[in-house]
Amino acid sequence: MTFLFWWKIISSEQPITTIIGGPDLYIDTGSTVNLTCIVRHLPEPPPLIQWTHNEQEINYDSPRGGVSVITEKGDITTSYLLIQRARSTDSGKYTCLPSTANPMTVHVHVLNGEHPAAIQGSKGLRGSTVVTFVLVLVLVGLRAFPVR
Repeated sequence: MTFLFWWKIISSEQPITTIIGGPDLYIDTGSTVNLTCIVRHLPEPPPLIQWTHNEQEINYDSPRGGVSVITEKGDITTSYLLIQRARSTDSGKYTCLPSTANPMTVHVHVLNGEHPAAIQGSKGLRGSTVVTFVLVLVLVGLRAFPVR
């Protein structure tokens, strides 16, 4: 007689949502804003991740243009919000809202040539550059090795 047992390991860890480089990011006018939201410790990927700017859902088809989102689902789900040609009106509070985990917020400051001493050494600009570089590498890798 054969017995089959199905064991499901249930993690006691709570879902965690983080935005890389937060809680404040400093970006130069005209640069690309890359907000990266990471969701961990879920039994399955969230069905939906929404982004808001100052409490308003982001419209990716707005006349402003240059705003897009890329979401990679898996054991760790990552959502990238990309805003090209940043302008002062892009400053404000951005929130990543996974449908099955807690939201996370970051404040984006688009600088128009100002470099107060308090933010000159900020890691926000360098962190954004690194994340943009990694995103480009991921996208190039996906094009080079398409999933069939």
